[in-house]
Parts: sequence; C-alpha cells; structure tokens
Amino acid sequence: MKVLLLLLLSPLQGVGVSGRQEDFRFCGDRNQTENSSVIYEHSSANISIENTAQALVIRSPFLADRTTPSYQYSLPTTLGRYRFCIYWFKANRTLWLAYGKKSFFLGHDPADGIARGLEKTKASILNVSYVFKGQKNTSLESASEYLFPVPPEMMPVWKQDVEDELAALDGLLARVPSAGSTAQRSLRHKLRALERTLAQVELEEQNQTFGKAALRATVLSISPTQAPQHLAFASPKEESREVQGFAVDLPSSLFVMAKKKEEEVVEHRVLLVDINSQAMFQDENSSHILGDKVVGISLVDTVVANLSEPVVLTFFHNRLPRNVTPLCVFWREDGTASSGNWDSYGCTTVEGDTRTDCRCNHLTYFAVLMVSSPEISYLHRDSLSIITYIGCLISALASISTIFFLYFRSKQRDQITSMHIHMNLLGAIFLLDFTFLVSEHLASSSSQAACRAGGLFLHFSLLSCLTWMGIEGYNLYRLVIEVFNAYHDHFLLKLCLVGWGLPFFCVMLILLANWTNYGPFYIPVYESIGGRSTNATICWLTSPLIHNVVNLGFFSVVFLFNLVMLGAMIREILRQNKKGHKLKHVLALFGLSILLGIPWALVFFSFTSGVFRLVSLYIFTIVNSLQGFLIFLWYWTMVLQAKKSSDFHGSSDSVKLQPNSSQSHPG
Repeated sequence: MKVLLLLLLSPLQGVGVSGRQEDFRFCGDRNQTENSSVIYEHSSANISIENTAQALVIRSPFLADRTTPSYQYSLPTTLGRYRFCIYWFKANRTLWLAYGKKSFFLGHDPADGIARGLEKTKASILNVSYVFKGQKNTSLESASEYLFPVPPEMMPVWKQDVEDELAALDGLLARVPSAGSTAQRSLRHKLRALERTLAQVELEEQNQTFGKAALRATVLSISPTQAPQHLAFASPKEESREVQGFAVDLPSSLFVMAKKKEEEVVEHRVLLVDINSQAMFQDENSSHILGDKVVGISLVDTVVANLSEPVVLTFFHNRLPRNVTPLCVFWREDGTASSGNWDSYGCTTVEGDTRTDCRCNHLTYFAVLMVSSPEISYLHRDSLSIITYIGCLISALASISTIFFLYFRSKQRDQITSMHIHMNLLGAIFLLDFTFLVSEHLASSSSQAACRAGGLFLHFSLLSCLTWMGIEGYNLYRLVIEVFNAYHDHFLLKLCLVGWGLPFFCVMLILLANWTNYGPFYIPVYESIGGRSTNATICWLTSPLIHNVVNLGFFSVVFLFNLVMLGAMIREILRQNKKGHKLKHVLALFGLSILLGIPWALVFFSFTSGVFRLVSLYIFTIVNSLQGFLIFLWYWTMVLQAKKSSDFHGSSDSVKLQPNSSQSHPG
C-alpha cells in the first residue's frame, strides 16, 4: 500500500515557473482517465478553466498570435491524478501552465493542431486553490469549470484603443487652447491615463507610432538582451511648422538603471509623446514655448533621474530672432501651486542656427522656452562684468572705511542719529556688493541649496539698501521741514527695525510662498559672432513677476519720495542764494543724490533699446557699482570744504546740507 500511495502522490507535484512572483495563480488536481491535451483559446472578458475527459481548456484575454483563435498541447500519456497550476505574469503578459512535472509556455509559438468537437463529458477538478494578488482562496469547491473576472489592468489594449484616446485628447486640446488651472489639471490627468494605455498596448512592430500630426505617441520596445549603447529616434519632419521635428538619443545608462534580474524576460518600453499644444503646460508667467512643442519621454514603470550620461533631445526649428534666446526646460508639477512651472534644473542648452540640443539627466516633459535676450554683444557683457566686479570691490572697501571714520567722529545726539543712518546705508551697500560678487560663483556650483541661500541674501541686501535710501530721505525731511533739533525716543531703534526688518519680512514671505522662488537665474546675452546666445547665471529671484512687483515697485516708491526730498533741498539752496557757497552746494547736492539713490533711476532706461540703452547701462553700472566709493569721496570732500569755510560755525541753513560729521568737527 505504501508503494501504491507513493506512485499516486508523486505526479501530484506541480512544476513552478522559475520561482517568480505571479499576479494570478489557479491550482487544482485533475484525474486523467485517458489521453488528453491542453487547449488554449482567446477570450475577451474572462479567464476560465474548463476540464473534460479529453482536454483541459484554458481561456484568457491575452493571446500573442491574434491570427490563431486556439491551439493545443499534448499532455503526458501516463494516466492518473495530476497536480496542475496556471500562472499569469503581468510584467511580460504571459500565461504558463505547470502540469505534473511538465510546463507549457502559453501564448507563444502555438501548435498547428486545433481541437474541435470536444465532448461534453466532464471530469471533476479536485482540491482546487485560487490565488489572485490581494485575494486568496485555497478551499474552492470541486467543479469542472471555473470563471474569473479579469481586472482592468490585465485586459489587453489594442491599437484602436490608443487611437481613440489620442483623438479624444486631441479634440480637447483644440477646444481649449488657453486652459485655466483646473482644465489643465484635467488634461494632464487624461495624459497620464494615455501613458498607462501606451504601457500596455499590444504592439504589431517593435517601434510603433500612434495618432496624427497634432498629437502623436511613439512606443519603443527594447529587449533587455539587446543592451543598446545608445538608442536613437527621429520624428517625421514637418516643414510647415515652427518646430520641424525632434530627435532623441537615449544613453545606455538609462537601460542599465531599468535592468532587472537576468532570468526574467522583461520588455523595456520607452514612451515618446509629441504634443503640438501648450494648453496643458501653462505657468503663471505665461511663458512662450518654441512652436508650442512639448515632448514627453518616459520609461515605463521606472523613475529616471540623475543619469550619469544625459538624454539628448534635439529640436529642429526655423532660425530664431536675434533678440530671442532658447532655454531648455522641463515641466515641474508643484503641489503648492495651482498648476506647475517650467524649470531648467538638470538641463543644459546647446544652441545652433536651426537646432537646439537639450541635455538633461532625467526624463519628463520637455520644451524650449523662448527668453527675450538684451541686444548686448558678449564684448559689452565682458566689459560691464569687469566694471561691475572692480566697482563692487572698491565700493565694499570704501563703505567699510567710511563706516569706521563715521563711528569715531559723531558727538551730538542729533548728529549721532544721522551718522548711524549713514552707517546703516553703507552697511547695506557693503552687503549688496559682497553678495553680488559671490553670487555668480554660487550659481556655477552644483549645490542648489547654496544658490537659493545666495539668491535670498542678495535680494535681502538689495531691499535693505533701498529701504535705507528711503530712510535717508525721511531723515532729510526731518532735518529740513521739521524742527531741526526734534527728538523722538528710541528713534534709531525704530529706524533699524524698519531698515532691516522690512526686507527680512519680504524675503521670508517670498521664500515661504514657494522655496523655488530663489535659485539660478539665467541672463541671456547675444553673441554677434556666429549669431548665438549665451547665458550669464547668478543666484537671484527666479520669478520675473515677483522681481517686477517687489523690486521695481519698491524702488519706484523710494525714488519718488527721495526725489521730492531732493527738490526740497534745491528749493532751500535757491532761497538762500548766498555767494561764495556754489561749490559747496554743488557737492552737497551730488552727495545727497548718491545717498538717496537718485542715479538708480537709470534702471528705467534698461527698457529702451539700441545705443541709448547701451549707454545708460554703462552709466548705471559705473555709478551704482561705485556707490560706496562715491559716498566716501563726497564725505571727505565735504569735510575738507568745511575746514576751509570761514562760516563753518555759522547757524545758517546751509550747514544742514553738509555731512553731519563736518558739523561735529571741533572749532
């Protein structure tokens, strides 16, 4: 009896499939009473297992060869009870059968014979078990037929399904050329659904393109055994469009990253989505994309970032206008914003006459942003850079020197207040010069956090400088319009809270609103040689809208206020109309205009063009980069003038125009 029992039990042991984790498994015992076969048939809706004396019939939605409705395999001729299991692997969409000690690879290389006229006599399947991912049942009732509903992710996807989704999305893009944030999110949700469909579509060729010219999708199928060094793809050329086509070069490191275990036969799929519409990718700055062309590149079921070799995406286009510079960007979804924004982090731009290469270390949706570039040649850019660096260095040293001398020369209470206001302004100028000098070096470093910190500190220094210029104007109003010796408790402390606290509050508010508001800022500069453009990069505000509203708006208020204060000074000089003081008055007005930041108004001429704009930029760069040094010269010139003045001890209002340090000079 023991020998008979062993003979009966031995064929019950089914064969596994390489120990891999399946997505569906059905196991049972089949009593084989005569020679029989396995019949595999295509079914569009369900997985079913049916047992008869002549055959084990398996139906599923997946069939590799769609031209053959069914095929069969012969089972072992030895009769008796067999253990069998059916396995489904979602990764490569294959169906396996383990029958006793023999295994069958269903769905590939179908046999020529097709079973017909099956008898309806059925034998029971005993001791069955059923396992589906997330569901388990090991005690199904004995039956001769089992039917399992197919989850949506296991349903086969055909070419027509993809064409229908593309047509529907194309129609939505045509109806909403300028979508709002809610409509954009809905469109991108449909785009992600399209990507999931493309990941599962049954391909008739190794590389297949779906859709029309307005919206196309290409699926590149790569076998892991091929191990390509570089995979290249080029889209069809369209002469009628601004962007006539694109090409993609995928490095081998991309597939090394996605490579799985050697024993697993896994197909890699690269999805290329070609969109000729910016409707679903519009940021808050209404950025203009070259030819409205957006290209999405993704590797199915793999997040690709920080590649050792860049992915190269080349856009072929018409010759660009001279005052426009292309910038390679990618779409970054922003959880805190209503939509998203274009970002260039991880991408470099290589510009040609009729092509732009984007070299990026990650995969997502890419485009070429059209940035208006100033009509400044690289020769002028170099000259302005040298002037700025030398001027800022001299200004920083002069500011520190002037602060030192001011600190030791003020004696009277009212003079101390004015001197400390001058010292705070010079301190803000020193911080602005210093942070500007290191900003470009931080931008060239690989640390994004350091560049954001540098941009924030540079913005804080600029706002502090503007605020203390406004406080200088207020102090001038206080000395000339109000009573000369008016005194307020803790007046200097209150001014410091405004001078340093207001800029700190502004930059913190901008940072908390979105930390990406600070970072690398690209300044395009036109190169007359070769007709190309380059980008000068500093750590600064990344949002042009915030720059225009906060910086230009704040400066405009300070400038208008201080202009009124300077007008009051001119009126005072004309009212005195004394002889022998012309040089002193001219020097006083020059120094006051520097203190109040009046030359900064040249920034408004940067919105002009041509030679006039270039001249204004040179004057602006020279005067404002040397602001600390000019205050230093003015201070010592006024001190020397005061020493030589015969009425230095006089009480006339002209004394108010001199620096307060000269007023405190011992008689």
